[in-house]
Amino acid sequence: MMRRFFSDRTAASAAEFALVLPAALILLFGIIDVGRYAWQLNEYEKATQMGVRHAVVTNLVSAALADDTLTYVGDESCGAALLPGQRICADALGTITCTSSGCTCTGNCPTNANTIDSDAFNALVARMQTYQPRLEASQVQISYSGSGIGFAGDPNKPEISPIVTVRIDNARYDSIGLSLVGGTIALPDFSYSLPLEDAQGSASS
Repeated sequence: MMRRFFSDRTAASAAEFALVLPAALILLFGIIDVGRYAWQLNEYEKATQMGVRHAVVTNLVSAALADDTLTYVGDESCGAALLPGQRICADALGTITCTSSGCTCTGNCPTNANTIDSDAFNALVARMQTYQPRLEASQVQISYSGSGIGFAGDPNKPEISPIVTVRIDNARYDSIGLSLVGGTIALPDFSYSLPLEDAQGSASS
C-alpha cells in the first residue's frame, strides 16, 4: 500500500498548477497594468493637446491680455517706442502664468497682469476633463509668453499674439500592483504650445 501511495501521480498537475499560478497572475496583472499606464498617458497627452487648442481660440484666461485698452503703441521694450503698425517684438511681453489660484507675471508685464478670468480657466479645465476625467483644476497651468507676432495699434484686439502653453503637472497613475498598499506612480508632466488665434468665445472644436 505504501509503495502504491508514493508512486501514485494522481492530481500531480494540480500541484504544479498551484505552484505556477502566482507567477502567471503576476504576469497577467503586469500586462494589464502596463496597458492601463499607456492608456492614461495617452489620455493626459490628448487632454493637454485639446486644452491648448481650446485656449488659443477662446477667451483669454489672463484678464490683462484680454483688456481692450491694452496697447503696445509707444512701448519701448523693443529698443524704441513702437509706432502704429510696427511689429511687436517677443521681449514686449514676459511670461504670464495662470493656475487655479490666480496669475503671476515675470519680465515685461501689462497692467493688472495678476488678474485671472476664472470662468475662462474653468472652461479650459472642463474641456480637458472631457479627455481625462481624473484631471483636477489644481494640476492645470496655462502661460502666455512673447512670440514676436502682432502689430502695435492693431484694432483687432488683442494686439499681441503670444505663445500659449498648457501644462498638466503632478499627475499620478493608480497602479493595480500598488493598490493594495495605496501606492501610485508619478506620471511625467505634459505640455503643449500654440500661438494665440482669435481669443474670443467659449467653445472650441
